[in-house]
Amino acid sequence: MNLSQSRSLRKYALLLFLASVFLYFGGLGGYGLLEPDEGRYSEIPREMLETGDFVTPRLNYVKYFEKPVLHYWLTAASLAVFGENEFAGRFWPALLALGGVLATWILARRLYGFRTAFFSSLILATSLLHFAIGRINIIDMPLSFFLTTAMVGLRFGIEETHEEETLNNRRYLLVFYAGMALAVLSKGLIGIVLPGGILFWYILLTRRWNLVRRVLYIPGIILFFALTVPWFVEVCRRNSDFFYFFFIQEHFLRYATTMHGRYAPMWFFIPILIVGFFPWAGLLPGAIGSAIPLPLRTIGREKRNELFLILWFGVIFVFFSISSSKLIPYIAPAAPPLAILMGRYLARCIDEENAKKTGRFLLLNSMLLVPFIGALLVYPFFNDRIAAGRLLPYSLPVAAVLILFVFSGWHSFLRRDFKRLALFLCVLSFANMFAFSRVFLLYDSLLTARELAGRIAEIRNDGDVVAQFGNYDQGLPFYLKQRIVLVDYMGELEFGALQETDPSWFIDGKGLAELWTGDRRVILVINSDHKEYVEQQTGLALPEVSAETEKRLVFVNRRQ
Repeated sequence: MNLSQSRSLRKYALLLFLASVFLYFGGLGGYGLLEPDEGRYSEIPREMLETGDFVTPRLNYVKYFEKPVLHYWLTAASLAVFGENEFAGRFWPALLALGGVLATWILARRLYGFRTAFFSSLILATSLLHFAIGRINIIDMPLSFFLTTAMVGLRFGIEETHEEETLNNRRYLLVFYAGMALAVLSKGLIGIVLPGGILFWYILLTRRWNLVRRVLYIPGIILFFALTVPWFVEVCRRNSDFFYFFFIQEHFLRYATTMHGRYAPMWFFIPILIVGFFPWAGLLPGAIGSAIPLPLRTIGREKRNELFLILWFGVIFVFFSISSSKLIPYIAPAAPPLAILMGRYLARCIDEENAKKTGRFLLLNSMLLVPFIGALLVYPFFNDRIAAGRLLPYSLPVAAVLILFVFSGWHSFLRRDFKRLALFLCVLSFANMFAFSRVFLLYDSLLTARELAGRIAEIRNDGDVVAQFGNYDQGLPFYLKQRIVLVDYMGELEFGALQETDPSWFIDGKGLAELWTGDRRVILVINSDHKEYVEQQTGLALPEVSAETEKRLVFVNRRQ
């Protein structure tokens, strides 16, 4: 590679990096915390900062043990630096999403060179699943990043080179163990189970039995326990009920049963992956098919990279597919290895010598994108939830960019201009995500408590009690900086509520009637269609509405 080529490559890499930073951080704080997850994962760290207790997570000031503590610590740090706002709440998911893109670049560059690294990072950064999860404050993106880091460390640590480099390579296993530890502190035992499963099948299929002893790296094991044990020991010491709830209920029972009502069929994640990799979904069959090493009994060194990546994707995909509890973000950690396989396949397609592959990719991509474009154009007129005039300003730009994506791809292909084809795909993939990012502004008016909190703040006085009947908008405490009395509702707070020593924070209709007619000023929030039901349950005659949003009504028992 000559000097001019090297400079050109660095220029392309820099442009990809800058465009990705702008994509993920642009307007990050411009929409309210989305209910319920963003409200929850912003409020718990805020309460940590307020109370000074960074060991026992609490939500609405009661114990909340569903997840470990690392994401709360990270978010608390960003809230302390940037203020208690939406940008601070989303800072770490966005940063770690970019970190996942960088880790993908590093591994793809090591395995397959610059072109594959560029396309792999481009595909991951501009795929709908990775982008959407990177723009909201949930734990799945930190988990994805730490698992990706662990797998990159593992791949580098088991790489076969000459003896001196092999000793140095083994030090990468420190990254493997650190990534697993941070994944455990992010979302529990899957931080061990998933990397362990990938490694098990890799050793079994390659018959590299010497890797067992190699991976059992004492400094790495010490590092793993040094990172994970202190918090688990301390939280168990302070809370005797933590161990059963976290390890038994939230791991084994959650995975094996439908106790959380999140059951979905085994094929659930197949359409999620297809839509989640828009606008690149047409690469999936070719990327996966070309990566499966057949026959498995004769896997040479040249196919071990593909086997490692396909197992990384496959173990995660199968693990969550057979689980009785499924949510869309669960599959996020499977995206980086799949992006590398897709990037390698695309690097082969963008070549005049592989015109047939390019044509197959464009044809399949068109078959997937055209119905999606049609849905974007038609759905606003046939749904009964949101008016077409309200939806079209968000769906039309996405549809327009996808039409350009399809049209420009075919136009360049038919002219056999593969450089222009690559350029169009790069530019329009980013344009598609920028268009899609506006959808968060729509959700700002549908799935956030920010407007409701603002209306309450206008009529609230110091010392007022804020109560919510039959529901819990988890962003309310974050925006109001105040604990909420919950009436006829426990939900996922049931465990913490049962530990509550003060019964006045979780009450029934009779308790609300007593609170309402007491000597304190009370602000009551109810669902917009529940006024008569609340009056029946409490025996109260509610006054005129003091404030309202599209989904909530607000009442006050006395004006001043």
